[in-house]
Amino acid sequence: MESVAKHREHIIVRTSIIGILVNVFLAAAKMVAGMFARSIAMVLDGINNLSDALSSVVTIIGAKLAGRAPDKKHPLGHGRIEYLSSLIVSALVIYAGISALISSVEKIAEPEEPDYSVLSLVLLGVAIAAKLILGRYVKKQGQKVHSAALVASGSDASFDAILSASVLITALLFIWLGVSLEAWVGLVISLFILRAGLRIMMETVSAILGQRADPETTKAVREILTSEPEIRGAYDLILHNYGPERNYASVHIELPDTMTVAEVDKLTRRMEAKVFEETGVILTGIGIYSYNTGNDWASRIHNQVQELVLRHDWALQMHGFYMDVTEQTLMFDVVLNFGVDAQQAVAELTKEVQEMVPGYTVAIVPDIDISD
Repeated sequence: MESVAKHREHIIVRTSIIGILVNVFLAAAKMVAGMFARSIAMVLDGINNLSDALSSVVTIIGAKLAGRAPDKKHPLGHGRIEYLSSLIVSALVIYAGISALISSVEKIAEPEEPDYSVLSLVLLGVAIAAKLILGRYVKKQGQKVHSAALVASGSDASFDAILSASVLITALLFIWLGVSLEAWVGLVISLFILRAGLRIMMETVSAILGQRADPETTKAVREILTSEPEIRGAYDLILHNYGPERNYASVHIELPDTMTVAEVDKLTRRMEAKVFEETGVILTGIGIYSYNTGNDWASRIHNQVQELVLRHDWALQMHGFYMDVTEQTLMFDVVLNFGVDAQQAVAELTKEVQEMVPGYTVAIVPDIDISD
């Protein structure tokens, strides 16, 4: 796992350095050319590139800190530092957007006629091509190592190419028609910068709060588990994320009531190793549901109860069903939709099931719809 993390960190750092070099060059060239041409749009486009370079610096620092080995104080590693670095990036982008907005409004109030040169137009053309190539490269590398920061940076670079193209079009309109839209284009650029910063911040805050697990990951884990003939189902899969590519999980599996503890132990150890090998997810706990075997009556009741439960719109799934004929107990879990009163739902289901199986003690556990 350590070597994979180091490889990921290397790709993030290398890609970010390339982005920094390109953005610093473009920022310096645009800002100098923009000042000579008295073009607020070009200057703001350069500031946008500079904020991208600063974002890449923060991304590198975050990746380096996140790659540190676990210690006694942080036994699950430092991966969540990447989320903090994303918050810093969003703050930098928002600051750049606000500064650009203020400058644009000032130029609208007191317009200044630009003076474009051939060099400034060529520079804008080069910037558009460079940003398109950089955006595609950075996004591809981000997808390769599952880095949200790099993917976002790649998308942002591609969008920057559109902003530079709008500045170029503005310059050409002024040269050909004498119409100056400089300050207004600068205003649009500043709004897009602000939007990008707010988007990064909201996505990062969502990740820190704890969001729904990636459906592809949960599907892969469930398919691996249920590929074993003894496992009839895998439920209550919870992923705890401690940074990109650092997922710990717990799950319940349904096994026949005839298996011994030794057989269950052997199976679960094998499943832990297989899930980690194929997905990188570390299973920290596997709970066990048993299901009835050799009891046709219990199977019929299972089907009837499941049909009864799923008649309710707020009941998404039933699992963990088991009947103890000797003790006359019946138990199962039900996954409830959000917004439903769990206590009221359980009481209603308990009453309906008891009417179906008189004399049995019914125990229903409400579950949260926590993963796909």
